[in-house]
Amino acid sequence: MQTYNNPDRSEWKQILRRPTLNNNNLEATVQVILDTVKKDGDQALFSYSKQFDKVDLSNLNVTDLEIQEANQQVSQQLKDAIQIAYDNIYKFHSSQQSDSQRIETMQGIECWRKNVPISKVGLYIPGGTAPLFSTVMMLGIPAKIAGCQEIVLCTPPQKDGSINPVILYTAKLVGCTKIFKVGGAQAIAAMTYGTESIPKVYKLFGPGNQYVTKAKQLAQQAGTAIDMPAGPSELLVLADDEANPDFVAADLLSQAEHGVDSQVVLVAYSPELVKKVKQSIQEQLTQLPRKTIAQAALENSSAIVVKNEKEAIEFINEYAPEHLILNCQDAEELAQQVENAGSVFLGAYTPESAGDYASGTNHTLPTNGFAKTYSGVSLDSFVKKITFQQISPRGLKNIGNAIELMAEAEQLIAHKNAVSIRLQKLNKSNI
Repeated sequence: MQTYNNPDRSEWKQILRRPTLNNNNLEATVQVILDTVKKDGDQALFSYSKQFDKVDLSNLNVTDLEIQEANQQVSQQLKDAIQIAYDNIYKFHSSQQSDSQRIETMQGIECWRKNVPISKVGLYIPGGTAPLFSTVMMLGIPAKIAGCQEIVLCTPPQKDGSINPVILYTAKLVGCTKIFKVGGAQAIAAMTYGTESIPKVYKLFGPGNQYVTKAKQLAQQAGTAIDMPAGPSELLVLADDEANPDFVAADLLSQAEHGVDSQVVLVAYSPELVKKVKQSIQEQLTQLPRKTIAQAALENSSAIVVKNEKEAIEFINEYAPEHLILNCQDAEELAQQVENAGSVFLGAYTPESAGDYASGTNHTLPTNGFAKTYSGVSLDSFVKKITFQQISPRGLKNIGNAIELMAEAEQLIAHKNAVSIRLQKLNKSNI
């Protein structure tokens, strides 16, 4: 973890660089996968499962029997914990529902907007080094609340060809309608184009590695909507001199253990705190089962000492972190100045892992600086908004002349005529 003491702003760009795969042919590689799945369907998926996941599958579908067996393998203690998270996530996302409101923009003209669920959505749940059943809740619960009719879930199989029992249990709990044993870019391709087994969906959700992220971007170009660019996990912690170094170290490690391409950043006001945090990181690392992964991620990571709060906020907004922890005495005041972040955690006792699992907010968030332009997943992600309007004869008389003048100014005479013909009829009828 590289330390920078009061770096000049000209150095920020270099410090803020995210880790990337050493693969100049990433897009070309992923495009081949998408094209092959589009052409060969299930057969391509079986082939890629053997190549990438080292498993020889005969069936992509998860059966009801597999789901029943998974239910028996999950401990009641874990089920109870999942239920707490489920209830909090459901409560928070339910609060995002809004009623349609009719607005009279002028006399005789009413406009309104209606939320309509996206009928077919695809959820991608990474497998890799950890079974992310929490992501099943983060995507499946708002899809269920929104009223999506078909919720398709794809996740990589384990070496024995099965899906982790907790993923299956959670998928059933949140209401996924179909579950398939397929991961990586090939899963994105399957849900984009459809295969003999896997249906085509209208919108794709879920995080993944850079291959999955690139596949989603290419899928969007092919006409399938996506939630956002969501790649390797990242966290920035702003800690003042009162922060507990052990808390800060634990938070940084909680994201570093996600993957070797994850990145964590510490922003502090004194070299002394940075030194204490780095020491605590080394002590806590020895106790982690995934310490090798965390150590690799720390090589992509930095600790930056800044002069003051103003510079800290400017640095945060420039980096636009996926997760932001404000471990400061004045966290609420500082939070008001945050413009670019996926999700913000305030105070010493608000670990990022609370948002990852059970507090209620969604953990599917924009990474790689996309927090400057994208929001995290919410209920709105699973609905489309259709506008309606209704104009009475009196309303058309009130607005008609304005429409005619603007249409004529744009030289769109048919647009003008669509109003003029109606006005002539109304005038003749004396309506």
